[in-house]
Amino acid sequence: MRTTLPSGRPAALAEPSTGEAVAGLVIIPDLWGLRPLFEDMAARLADENRWRVVVVEPLTETGLGSDPSVDFPARAAAMRGLDDTEYLDDIVAAADATHCDRVGVIGFCAGGMYVLKVAARGRFDRAVAFYGPIRVPDHFRGAGHVAPLEAMSQPGATPVLAVIGGQDDLTPPDDVAALDAFEHVTIASYPDAGHGFVHDPSRPAHRPDDAADAWARAITFLGST
Repeated sequence: MRTTLPSGRPAALAEPSTGEAVAGLVIIPDLWGLRPLFEDMAARLADENRWRVVVVEPLTETGLGSDPSVDFPARAAAMRGLDDTEYLDDIVAAADATHCDRVGVIGFCAGGMYVLKVAARGRFDRAVAFYGPIRVPDHFRGAGHVAPLEAMSQPGATPVLAVIGGQDDLTPPDDVAALDAFEHVTIASYPDAGHGFVHDPSRPAHRPDDAADAWARAITFLGST
């Protein structure tokens, strides 16, 4: 079901089909936005785990949203002009919109990077970053961006499971080592995987066996509080 957050940002809400929700989950999409892929994901996770799930639309400040006609270079260029504060506030607002005491957060690609950034807010019980860049990539770095590693260093930051592809140029070994140095971070590494190997089966990078294993680890981690 489509909805909006108090700021007016578009979102999607999925409820368990039977029974009351036992916990909440916020999903942060990749740069291509809130589209059927993520609505279907939210519905599946809600039913399988009895979670109330909210998916938050990125890039609404730029007017791009999930418009499929907008290509990646335009989306990356739009990222450079953003101030993270509003989006991070809305990710926290999405947690509140679940009306659950215990809330997790997951994100993919750029959304995974925002998982690392929002960890500093201390609002979430557990967080899973699927191949989120550990440093803001040059192609969309802007003055208003929070540094993920700086956010992760804040006292009380949320425990994070970072799902990493060993062949992913956006998560080079030195960056992974810097992230792994935090006591509240667990790394799940897949040596033969590239960027985006879990969440979208239509991508050439998708690896079904690795994706299934990563999902199992993520669900266990999110339920471990």
